Amino acid sequence: MAHDPKHAPREFHIEEDKGLSWYERLYIPEVLRGLAVTTRHFFGNWFGNRDANPEVVYRKGTLGNAVSTVQYPEEKIPYPVGYRGLHRLVPREDGKPRCVACYMCATVCPAQCIYIEAGEYADDPIEKYPTAFVIDELRCVVCGLCVEACPKDAIRMDTFTHVPPEFRRDGFVYPVERLLKGPAVSYPSDPWVKRPDSKQPPQHVPMHGLAKHSTEAVESKAQHPVGRAHPTQPRFVEADFQKPVIGAGRK
Repeated sequence: MAHDPKHAPREFHIEEDKGLSWYERLYIPEVLRGLAVTTRHFFGNWFGNRDANPEVVYRKGTLGNAVSTVQYPEEKIPYPVGYRGLHRLVPREDGKPRCVACYMCATVCPAQCIYIEAGEYADDPIEKYPTAFVIDELRCVVCGLCVEACPKDAIRMDTFTHVPPEFRRDGFVYPVERLLKGPAVSYPSDPWVKRPDSKQPPQHVPMHGLAKHSTEAVESKAQHPVGRAHPTQPRFVEADFQKPVIGAGRK
């Protein structure tokens, strides 16, 4: 078998540690070399031009300044579309909050940072509104569950801003006055929009499907066929679900 020089075993030579020389044991030359590197980068970053590429990972230090980090607040990176920013209560067309004080956001919040007190409108006792709606931004974990749980689209995190700094803890507690902002939102299915003109349907329409719009009636579902392949649906009475009483038949 011919000898293949590419697969021949490599030889390793381990050099003995001879220790540091008298020049290296002084440490002063090595310290001066390190200070020279630090000084070169210091003045290069100070007087050199910075790369203004918005993509931070693609910044290069070819202009003299090797710093590639974002100099906030002079430089800001645009937030992504799904960014969860500071909370806001969505107003209605009349300026009132869309919140109906159902406590769903406060219940689903894992950090328990939402506090709500409910009240009723004097001219509309059916509808509720929050007399107090407070969010502790220091306890918030920015999970977005409050937005997902709200049935009225009354709370959003689409401000694309983070919580500004404060000097006191109570500055991070946001009441209704600070939360109620942004453009108004209205839907045709809002009860305060359709209640004055709404009428009860003449008959009950089973909700077997989704309507094209929440204010339109849904189409009834077709009845199941009856035959050999489709037997008649069984019918039960209340007695079929009652549990037998132990010892009722004994004397």
